[in-house]
Amino acid sequence: MRENNKTRKRAGFTLIEVMIVLFILMIMAGAAVLSYQTYIERARKSQAKIFVDSLAPALEKYNLDIGHYPTTSEGLDSLLNPPGNIDPAKWDGPYIEAKAARVDPWGQPYNYAFPGTKNQGKYDLWSNGPDQIDGTDDDIGNWN
Repeated sequence: MRENNKTRKRAGFTLIEVMIVLFILMIMAGAAVLSYQTYIERARKSQAKIFVDSLAPALEKYNLDIGHYPTTSEGLDSLLNPPGNIDPAKWDGPYIEAKAARVDPWGQPYNYAFPGTKNQGKYDLWSNGPDQIDGTDDDIGNWN
């Protein structure tokens, strides 16, 4: 008995069906990647804010010991090593661990200024943020 073409059952998928499934999978993968990138960017911003906030106690202790915050030229390095222009007996550091990251999540060094322009009478400490450009709205600092 011979099979008739009209009564034969389909044994596989057509090219169009395979293409539709691949298209749907690509859309789902694209949505997952976009969601992941958004999550990573949020995590980087949080990491930068946590670092900026975590240096506050070290800078305050330095201020209590020395009588002023490190100058802009002394920078955050004065939390690790005593600057040459202060009485070494007053310096009670290091105030931070040597391995403390001093680059932000985007690979740029954190910025420090004393006296601060955003925090009058105190210091400004900030990351340039995701765009890595200083002075833009995405900067992450101790004034946010």
